[in-house]
Amino acid sequence: MKLDIDLDPVDGDVSHSLEGHFLIAMPAVADEPFARTVIYVCAHSPNGAMGFIINKSQPMSFPALLTQLGIVESEADIRLPSGGREVSVCIGGPVEKGRGFVLHSDDYDSESTVHVADKIALTPTVDILRAISEGIGPKTAIMALGYSGWAPGQLEDEIAANGWLTCKADLGIVFDTDLDAKYKRALGLLGIEPAFLAGEAGHA
Repeated sequence: MKLDIDLDPVDGDVSHSLEGHFLIAMPAVADEPFARTVIYVCAHSPNGAMGFIINKSQPMSFPALLTQLGIVESEADIRLPSGGREVSVCIGGPVEKGRGFVLHSDDYDSESTVHVADKIALTPTVDILRAISEGIGPKTAIMALGYSGWAPGQLEDEIAANGWLTCKADLGIVFDTDLDAKYKRALGLLGIEPAFLAGEAGHA
């Protein structure tokens, strides 16, 4: 499993950027892996968009991932601090499923860390996993394997076609360990109950 990836700066006009926002799947998005998803958008410009599904879990736990990557010898040897025990491992999206990314609070920084929005950063290298395992990582974090990507104009077309609701992200939802609750909580930011969600276009 590889954990390294190069993140190029996003160029272009970002005056209408959705960076730091949620995409919340509408009923029109019925196919996996995006049905009933909440996606945190990390990059959005005329060049395209990139984000991570934050409410669908991987079958692999964080301790098992540390073991597979050789950060610890075995799960039995792990004595994770509380912050490490609370790291969720999510299906980030269908692109590059073998690559890992850590979305985290901005109290951790390294040469590979990219600051995405206020109080949140992204580190795509294994050093942050070592830091978390040693108790010197960020206060809060979520692990994503793979990511979700859109070509230029594709995300805008999907929103216009009633695919997604959008709203400014809530960090409490991003790092919530109850993944199943995130969809309802994200809709709640817009004052919407899932049971009453209709297939009508709209965004905030």
